[in-house]
Amino acid sequence: MKKSGRYLYAVLAAMLLFSCVEEQDFNQYDDLSVTPTYEASVLYLEVPESAINLLPSGYTYSQDFNFDAFSEDIFADRVLEGVITYNVENTTSKPIEIQIEFLDEAGAVLDTEQFVLPSEPTAVLQREIAYGPSGRSLNIIRNTSSISVTATNNGDNVSTSSQDDPMVTLKSSGKFTVRIKG
Repeated sequence: MKKSGRYLYAVLAAMLLFSCVEEQDFNQYDDLSVTPTYEASVLYLEVPESAINLLPSGYTYSQDFNFDAFSEDIFADRVLEGVITYNVENTTSKPIEIQIEFLDEAGAVLDTEQFVLPSEPTAVLQREIAYGPSGRSLNIIRNTSSISVTATNNGDNVSTSSQDDPMVTLKSSGKFTVRIKG
């Protein structure tokens, strides 16, 4: 038994001495390109018809939202392309107009989207806006510091929708490809 054990050790030692080992190339990291795609909510608003009825007919409401996520260096310097998707729905008895503006730090308008919605019931209006090589300038996204939303009631302030829980809903999300390494 001792003789076969020595023979086994000799064979293993010979295999280790004469085996082929490829030289490791640790420079592969330099050739690595990492570009994940991130998706997140940008803006979400719901306005019930009862709140709209509290305001005068033809009233325009506007609000600015601080939104520095796009202009942060970690994002702005690395974003390659992206899409903002808007979903807008009106189940109120009023025709509504909504305008969304992307603003820079000085308040200058960089980009505008406008939605004209008839009175209820409307299907969900979906719109995708591309930024980057296949769309609008990435500088719009890189320089956005706030988002302004303006809504105008183009109807009255007394009618009531027959829909359950009537409201105007605005949802938006962004999906962006960002260069992490490469």
